[in-house]
Amino acid sequence: MILPENMVRVLFIGDIVGEEGLELTLDLLPRLRQNSKIDFIIANGENLDKGKGLSESSVQKLLTAGVQIITTGNHVWDGKESDRLLTHSNYILRPHNYPASTPGTGVQPIQLKHDLKIIVINLQGLSFMQPIRCPFITSDEILNGLDNKQVIIIVDFHAESTAEKQALAWYLDGKVSAIIGTHTHVQTADERILPKGTGYITDAGMTGPYDSVIGMDREIAIKRFVEHRPYHYKLGTGNIRFNGILLDISEREFKTLKIKRLNYSKMEYNELKT
Repeated sequence: MILPENMVRVLFIGDIVGEEGLELTLDLLPRLRQNSKIDFIIANGENLDKGKGLSESSVQKLLTAGVQIITTGNHVWDGKESDRLLTHSNYILRPHNYPASTPGTGVQPIQLKHDLKIIVINLQGLSFMQPIRCPFITSDEILNGLDNKQVIIIVDFHAESTAEKQALAWYLDGKVSAIIGTHTHVQTADERILPKGTGYITDAGMTGPYDSVIGMDREIAIKRFVEHRPYHYKLGTGNIRFNGILLDISEREFKTLKIKRLNYSKMEYNELKT
């Protein structure tokens, strides 16, 4: 597969859940990079460490495999190592609309080529989530503060409400290259390019155990709903699937030219490439 010289291909990996989700990512990523000619990789990793937060070992494995930026969300704070990792790294992001005193940042520029920069922005929604700063106002502040707006800008919008995700996408259409929704762990089928060139999908999905309830052991999840008791969280197992989004973005206009969903097991990917 040969890409035009004036186009960048970005892979966004949907929320990686637990060790099995990480193992499948590490298994498929080398072949995905080669077969799809990927230039830049972002992964949401807030559920890497046993489903809650980050660990240094899991982060290092992703970086070694070629992931350039790891985004997160509200569950990043559940990990014992998360604060330290966010404080001392420039490749792990947390939603930028948390208080400034919170460890880490939600904005990171990366020099892709000598004349091309990618900026990754991590934001979190308000509906049904923590009462933090408004993601709409925060996005304005970030974009207004950029020295050069002629760059590729990818937003991970970690939010519960589909309406809030769509609203932010319309609000930022033409101002950013793409907005990828995360958090719900259910991949949506509404990928599209908005009228001013911003690529969008409500949720990139989950890389992890699909014989579960959004990554949780299904029997535990059922008990929590039926009995209304806070049973201890336990990861699900079985039917491990890779979810992600491929974006082809113009180097000249910084608009999304193509957006494609990825959703397969290891066996399905092997069959796809044989």
